[in-house]
Amino acid sequence: MTSAIHPTAIIDPLAELGAGVEIGPWAMVGPNVTVGDRCRLGPRVRLQRNVRLADDVTVGDGSILGGDPQDLKFRGEETWVEVGAGTIIREYSTINRATSATYKTIIGSRCFIMTYVHIAHDCRLGDEVVIANGTQCAGHVTIHDRAVLSGLNAIHQFVTIGTYAFVGGGSRVNQDIPPYVKAVGNPMELYGLNSIGLTRAGFTGETVAALKRAYRLFFNSDLNLSQALERARSDLPAYPEVEQFLAFVESSERGVPA
Repeated sequence: MTSAIHPTAIIDPLAELGAGVEIGPWAMVGPNVTVGDRCRLGPRVRLQRNVRLADDVTVGDGSILGGDPQDLKFRGEETWVEVGAGTIIREYSTINRATSATYKTIIGSRCFIMTYVHIAHDCRLGDEVVIANGTQCAGHVTIHDRAVLSGLNAIHQFVTIGTYAFVGGGSRVNQDIPPYVKAVGNPMELYGLNSIGLTRAGFTGETVAALKRAYRLFFNSDLNLSQALERARSDLPAYPEVEQFLAFVESSERGVPA
C-alpha cells in the first residue's frame, strides 16, 4: 500500500508512519508520533509530539494535536494524546496532551470532531462521540460513548457527559449531564429524554419507557435525590440502561441540572 507524502511535509526521524498514509503540504509530524495505516493529514496539520493515531484517522487542515497542556502545573512530564480508529477531526481543531493527573488525553474510535473544536488536557472521549463546530472542552472533561454536543458549547473542567446525551447549541455546561437526556441553555436545563436519538439507536420501547419513568422521578417530582433513587430501584425494571442512569446521578460530583 503506497503512501502519499507531500515533499513540503516535515517528518521527524522519531515518528512512525503506517502503510497508505496521506500527508498534505506543510504538515509537520513531530517526535514520538505514531500514524496508523491509511491515516490522512491535511495541509498544515501539526502532530506536535507524543501523539498516537490508530488506523483510518483523518485530521483536517490546520489542526494541531499534541501541544503542551494549558495548565500552570505542567512541568514537562511525558504525556500523550491517543486517537482511536476511524475518528475524523476537522479543520483548525486543537487537542492538547495530558498532565501528570492522567498522562493521556484520549479520543475514542469513530468520533466526529468538527471545525474549531478545542479539547484540553486530560479529557476522555468515548466512541462515536460527535462534537460540533466551535465547542470548547476544558481540562479533565469526560464524554461517554455516542454523546452529541452541538456547536458553540462551553464545557467546564471536570464535567462528565453521559452516554447518548444531547447538548443543544450555545450551551454553558457547568454540571454533569446524565446519560440519555437532552440539555440546553445558560444556565443549563434538562429537557427530557433524548427519545429521538434512542429510537434511532435501536433502543426498545420498553427501555425508553423505563428511562422516561426514571427521568420523571428525578426531575419532574417532589422527591429528593435519595427518595428518587429508592423509588426507582424499587419500582423500575432492572434494565442495564436504567441502572446506568441511576448510578450516574448518584455518583455525580458536580451535580446535575434541575
